[in-house]
Amino acid sequence: MVRRILTISVLIFCFLTLGAQNEVSRLAWSAEGTVVDAETGRAIESALVAIPGTNNATVTNADGRFVIKSSEDFNTVQVSFLGYRTAVCDISHNSPLKIRLVPESYTLEGATIFSGNPLEIVRSAIRRIPSNYSDHPELLECFYRETIRKKTRYTYISEAVARMYKTDYEDGVRSDRTALEKSRVLISQRKSDTLSVKVQGGPAQAAYLDVVKNPDILFGYEAIGRYNFLMDAPAYINGRQQFVIKFQPCPGDYDDALYYGTMYIDCEKLLFTRIEMSLDMSDTGKAIRKIVVRKPLTLRLTPKEMSIVLNYSYNGDFARLSYFRSTFRFNCDWKKRLFATSYTAINELVVTDVRPEAIPIARSEMFRTSDILSDKAAEFTDPDFWKDYNIIEPTESLEHALDRLRKSK
Repeated sequence: MVRRILTISVLIFCFLTLGAQNEVSRLAWSAEGTVVDAETGRAIESALVAIPGTNNATVTNADGRFVIKSSEDFNTVQVSFLGYRTAVCDISHNSPLKIRLVPESYTLEGATIFSGNPLEIVRSAIRRIPSNYSDHPELLECFYRETIRKKTRYTYISEAVARMYKTDYEDGVRSDRTALEKSRVLISQRKSDTLSVKVQGGPAQAAYLDVVKNPDILFGYEAIGRYNFLMDAPAYINGRQQFVIKFQPCPGDYDDALYYGTMYIDCEKLLFTRIEMSLDMSDTGKAIRKIVVRKPLTLRLTPKEMSIVLNYSYNGDFARLSYFRSTFRFNCDWKKRLFATSYTAINELVVTDVRPEAIPIARSEMFRTSDILSDKAAEFTDPDFWKDYNIIEPTESLEHALDRLRKSK
């Protein structure tokens, strides 16, 4: 079996280290509850729950539930989610909370000069990419993580501190490179839970799928003509008003699977702030060709979801990629087995800092798109390894843990 094959193995993630376990043992105060939409009662997944004045935070699960812990007593939690008003709630350590977030409604400023044609807004934002995004090479420090769940259990975790070299945004992605500083992997030895499938991944994926810098994915002359664009209700991100534009494939027979998604475009600067997109799964064959590099012939793989989130941070002068997440859900079964098993693979990268000198990454160091992180990472054994990085659970978004990642350096 070729080593460059993604190996999925069962493991229960327990913070992985003695140092992390000691940290958890000191978290004597806790609160739990559920976050729902105040109007519909629908559970809100991935809402950020934080203790004001501290770095303690977590996110809600698929049922809207959360548990947050602290080494000191606390009386309130702050809950926020895109499109809702932030709520600060009193807590009880003895009974669960039910927090109802109120949807936020916004109106566009009267001075907006655009006609409301979503395609024209998108084209205007594309034309401003050279002036809105970094016009010089940069070397970014990043933290990267891959997790895979078999049903509800974590089966594989690998993490890395990485460098990402990016040329200016007019140059495309052909010269962008990533390299590992250090990495680790945790894999169970249960042979019965091993599944050999190689999919697109690794930190190089984040560089390649930087949609603003790689326009052929969505914004190229041919690609943009394959989509319909629809204006949605505006929103605010980091206090800045955004055009919200949804896109979907035009009817037609295309060689590749296309995307459904949403773009958030800054109303003032006309820069892409956030892009969410999900691969069209209506043609299973096209979707598999887009995602899977290699799998055993006797394995039946049914993709259920391939979604991507890209966030761009604006520093007052220009914007750059700050966060990337891909989620791949699929079912697998061998032809001799009766039932399929569900898997979820999540890759995340967050930019933690910008180095003062943009030194290119040597070809001998670069992490290639054909590389697999688990092949390059080492088994975790050192209890002091990365220290504060160890308290970031796999269920917590790296984007929400960014402050702690920066402080742990």
